Formats: sequence, structure tokens, C-alpha cells
Amino acid sequence: MPRIAVIDFETTGLSPALGDRATEIAIVLVEEGRVVDRYQSLMNAGVRISAFIEAYTGISNAMVAAAPPAAQVMAEASRFVGRTPMAAHNASFDRRFWAAELERLGLPAAQPFACTLLLSRRLYPQAASYKLGALAALHALPAAGRAHRALADAEVAAALLERIQSDLRQRFGAPQPRHELLMALQACPRHAVPRAIERHLAAQPGA
Repeated sequence: MPRIAVIDFETTGLSPALGDRATEIAIVLVEEGRVVDRYQSLMNAGVRISAFIEAYTGISNAMVAAAPPAAQVMAEASRFVGRTPMAAHNASFDRRFWAAELERLGLPAAQPFACTLLLSRRLYPQAASYKLGALAALHALPAAGRAHRALADAEVAAALLERIQSDLRQRFGAPQPRHELLMALQACPRHAVPRAIERHLAAQPGA
């Protein structure tokens, strides 16, 4: 299957529309169920980190003061991803920061985002919570480091994505659960998942 770039941001708050900025980014490239490359960096956007966010993420003002400028990091991240389709857990959050940080540089941010949270809601109704840590525990995914640090969370989200793709193959008979199928499934109601997969497979060349 083609590569998917699984991304995670740590930030100063919840929304770039409110002036919040990214403090750390990690991107994990996944291909054929394997991690084939990684990018991770703290970044200095010139915005102060609150005591609450520092306690939540472990990222301090001193750490970002010593980090490369946000413009440099985001330009590197954009080159690293290229045109690869993307995924994230609670993707609406990461997509907003991806777009906002790249917009500052005049760089495109048009890749579609698959969301492992939305997909998990469709596929795992038994889950008590759809937070990344809870889903990792549900599926016994390996820990990758401290939660709420970008690389650790991106690694866990990548492992969750592989579990989702594996279940789509084994439970629903989707031999190649590509990014476009993930996008279709996250947009449909839970009860419509089997029919959406049937339609997707029927539309494939040679089906």
C-alpha cells in the first residue's frame, strides 16, 4: 500500500485561530504496515508556553528557546511529507495547525487527513474511550514513550492505523485499505461501514 504520513503536534493551546502555535512536530511514514522513516523536532515560534501546557507536555520555554525557528522546522516537515496523504488521531486538531503553520510560509497544505479517532468510532463500538491512550490499551499496542510528546504519540497513532487497516482486511475483506478508503469510512455512519467498503471495492479497477 502507498505511504501514509502520521503526524502529531504539541502546541501552546487548542487553536491557531486564538493565536496558539506549535511547539513540537513528529511525522511517522508508514508503508505496508511498517514505519519506514521519521521526522521530529521541537520548534521556536516565539510564543510563551503556559505552566499548564508545560506540565501537560513536558515541553518547557527553555526547550523551545533552544529549538530551531518554527519556519525552518515546518519547511523541513513540508519537504519530508511531500505529497504523501496524512493521518492523525483527532485529525481536525493537527490539520488546523499543519495548515496554519504552513500558511505562514506560503506553503500548500492540501493533503487529505484520515482520522484514527473517527475510524475507531466506526470500527470499535466496544471502546470505553476514544482517546489515543485508551485505544492503545484496548488493542495492546506497544508504548512508544511519554504521552503528549509528538513522536511518542505519532508512533502510537501509526500503530493504531495499522491495527485499523489489519481489521479492515480481516473483518471486512478489504485487501488494500488505502487512504481513500479510510477517508470514505470516517465520513459514513457506523452501520454503513460494510456497504461503504463494498462500494469502494466495486469501484476499483478490475473489480
